[in-house]
Amino acid sequence: MKSKQLNTRDMVLSAMFIALITIGAFIKVPVPNMPFTLQFLFTNLAGIILGANLGGLSVLIYVLAGLIGIPVFTTGGGPGYIFYPTFGFLIGFILGTYISGKFLENREFNKKNIFLASIINLLIVYAIGMIHYYFISNFYSDSPIGVGALFLYCFVLAAPGDLFLCFISASVGQKVNSAIKNLNLGRTTYE
Repeated sequence: MKSKQLNTRDMVLSAMFIALITIGAFIKVPVPNMPFTLQFLFTNLAGIILGANLGGLSVLIYVLAGLIGIPVFTTGGGPGYIFYPTFGFLIGFILGTYISGKFLENREFNKKNIFLASIINLLIVYAIGMIHYYFISNFYSDSPIGVGALFLYCFVLAAPGDLFLCFISASVGQKVNSAIKNLNLGRTTYE
């Protein structure tokens, strides 16, 4: 695969997704014990539309912006956010976006494959998020949580909304990518 440098188009699309992820952090759906936002939707679409490298880079820049103190996370920002129980989900966004984008490389870009990539992303985000939540809760914040309670609050109650977002991603991702392609801005790394 040839080396690809960032061009103006890539920077604009990346900035757009960083903005969408930030906006998604503040669109909150009330779910008990776990903030449910639209961050997953936009990080997932970043991998689908921008591909593994640019999508993962966009999410990484978003997370780094929050860690340096720009209030882009659901409850602010700053380096101390690493010790929030939910920070692992942000790390999962980076890895999940990259891997879902990689999954779509060299595959037919259809709703079925986009949905499968979204499910892979979802599983990565929740696995990393729940592991971090468990360790921070039990070994840092002195608010222990058992594996059963962790699974209930951090997966069973939260994942159905994100699973619905996987369906939305499959439809929206394909349509947005087609529109971008028609503007000669499409996923050139996948073709």
